[in-house]
Amino acid sequence: MASDRISVMVTSGNREQLQMAAMVASVGAVSGSDVTVFLSMNALKFFVKDSSEKAPAEGEMGALLEDKNAPDFMELFGQAVEYGDAKIFPCSMAVDILGVKQDELKNFVSEPLGLTAFLSDASEGQVWHF
Repeated sequence: MASDRISVMVTSGNREQLQMAAMVASVGAVSGSDVTVFLSMNALKFFVKDSSEKAPAEGEMGALLEDKNAPDFMELFGQAVEYGDAKIFPCSMAVDILGVKQDELKNFVSEPLGLTAFLSDASEGQVWHF
């Protein structure tokens, strides 16, 4: 029997990758799958509450996403949690390296999680990396 677990590892800092990760998470979550998102490396900085940094477009599609007013990746991640009960975890190592405290992260981001725990949970379903 196929698992309905979707694990999404997000390490990219470019708009296209963040957008696709958010789309997979939100569609999976609202479709009833158990979704876990793991934020690390270049992606984590965008989930800090007071960050004004925008994810740069890597190519034409990233620019079109903005020009056409596609729902922003941050909005989609928030909807995945709100409407589909997805869980979004920051990487504990990345949080330590960046010196980010839990209360500095967006409200829909859960407590930090280690890579070992994420990989253990991810072993029973689909794993996507962006």
